[in-house]
Amino acid sequence: MKILFYDIRNFELNYLLEKIPSLLEPHFIKTPLNSSVYIDDKLLQAEALSVFVSSLLDSSVLSKFKNLKYIFLRCVGYSNVDLEYCKENNIKVYNTPNYGNSTVAEYVFCLLLALSKKLIDSKVLLQKGIVNPDEIMGDEIFSKTMGVIGAGAIGRKVINIAHGFGMQTLVYDINQVGAYNFVSLDELLSKSDFISINCPLSATSRNLINKNTISKMKKEAIIINTARGEIINTTDLFFALINRKIKGAALDVIECEEVLCNNWSKCNDNALLKSVCLKKYFFIQKLMQLPNVIITPHNAYNTKEAQERILKMTLENINSVFDINAGAKNLVLI
Repeated sequence: MKILFYDIRNFELNYLLEKIPSLLEPHFIKTPLNSSVYIDDKLLQAEALSVFVSSLLDSSVLSKFKNLKYIFLRCVGYSNVDLEYCKENNIKVYNTPNYGNSTVAEYVFCLLLALSKKLIDSKVLLQKGIVNPDEIMGDEIFSKTMGVIGAGAIGRKVINIAHGFGMQTLVYDINQVGAYNFVSLDELLSKSDFISINCPLSATSRNLINKNTISKMKKEAIIINTARGEIINTTDLFFALINRKIKGAALDVIECEEVLCNNWSKCNDNALLKSVCLKKYFFIQKLMQLPNVIITPHNAYNTKEAQERILKMTLENINSVFDINAGAKNLVLI
């Protein structure tokens, strides 16, 4: 079976070359896969694709692969795949759930502590030879309230860590499973000192954090987002921050992440930039300049341990296709 691995990093390449089944014909491509990427005719005969979240597998891309039977995602989310097209064309989609629950939850508190303790400010000022305690006075998180939006595997880890810090927790999820302190979204927004977004991107969660929902938050509230950028309306967040409606934001994900490319003329996704993303780019750049904002490049998942789990699970998914006794592993779409 010919399989194309896109978004391949050196770490992944070395791992896969050592462990990939001999019956596969793998091809490794470093760039993401999207509608603007050139694909050699020989590669279009592939029966399987493996991509990261940075690839965009819409119908215009998938329709080029006439023999495509399987998609192996090296990520949890599958919002970057046209599942309806896959269903209509009998293409099975596999993901890698739960590979980084602890990894991402730890990153939530990395961002939270860095912002609340003014860690970056302290470093920058010290590099300038400035030591002024008044400018770098932080806040305790002990006894504060952590609001967790999304009580999935990562959200539950965030709750556990918060309790370890002596924090109170409020939880909002449309599926109230588990013995957690579930409340309405409005109550969570109005009572939380920190709000961690850990829900998947969906029609109901898109732009969940907007001008209206931000208006219900405490002025001292800090938002942490390690889920998907589109859950927060970037423009509304910017104006809330400069008007001091809330205290700060720590974001590992933003809307239109492709605009973070440091040289647009060399961006693989340049042709995919939408006009709405050009508008968001202005506000993203403004957000980056605010002292009460931290933005990191979708890096919460990125630890050696989590990467190894992703690759191990991906190979398990691939092997399950050939082993009729193994059963389907992590199958999103049958």
